[in-house]
Amino acid sequence: MLLRDKVIVISGVGPGLGQTLAKMAAQEGAAVVLGARSQDFLDAVATEIRDAGGKAISLSTDVTSTEQCQALVAAGVEAFGRIDGLVNSAYAHGDWATADASDPDQMGDVINVICQGALRMAQACAPHMQAAGGGSIVNVSTMSTVKPFAGETMYAAGKGALNALTRHMANDFGKFSIRVNALRMGWIGGAPVYAFIDSQVAAGADRGTVVSSITDRIPLGVIPPEADCAKAVLAFLSDYSAVITGSSVDVNGGEYMAP
Repeated sequence: MLLRDKVIVISGVGPGLGQTLAKMAAQEGAAVVLGARSQDFLDAVATEIRDAGGKAISLSTDVTSTEQCQALVAAGVEAFGRIDGLVNSAYAHGDWATADASDPDQMGDVINVICQGALRMAQACAPHMQAAGGGSIVNVSTMSTVKPFAGETMYAAGKGALNALTRHMANDFGKFSIRVNALRMGWIGGAPVYAFIDSQVAAGADRGTVVSSITDRIPLGVIPPEADCAKAVLAFLSDYSAVITGSSVDVNGGEYMAP
């Protein structure tokens, strides 16, 4: 198993990539510590993992609170004895306006969740990773930081800050044998994207036309399946990435290719 005996903390466990990642990490042998704002949703995911024979605990966590971040990590240590990995995937989008119309006063709230929240979680995990002999932090980012999409001004700004933070974390946490990488996701074939497609169809669009408007831009010709995107995260949590740190990796089927 790829993550046998590792303890992985995941923030931002929602109906998209977060829950898929949690379930797959457990299938690969990890004990998972799940954080997000909705305790009911977290409990449902954790129960499903345990019913399948995995190990999971959950705790409602607002990553804008240092105390709540620390409490999530402490709960993981109490339950499983150590921390080996962290996935920062807490979500905040802000408005859906273009840059010329976006409300600048919302930007701080988005950065507080996406970037500052990631740092809070990393600082809470780092001493325990150091005690365990090292670890891996994966910051889930977006292709929008390098290939702009109209309406994602706030979201991309928050993730862009996270990209910069990733490199500083990699540099500064390296002395603790903690590696830090960012994965820039493109379209993810899961519930949120399929709900968007359904909404376009409900408004009168042809489903094939909507889907092809996405896949025609992707060299692999498919919307990257959520499970395959999760596998990329798992690879960076595993020992197979033991000497990779400070990188930003594109996980988007080739829609954007970093120079």
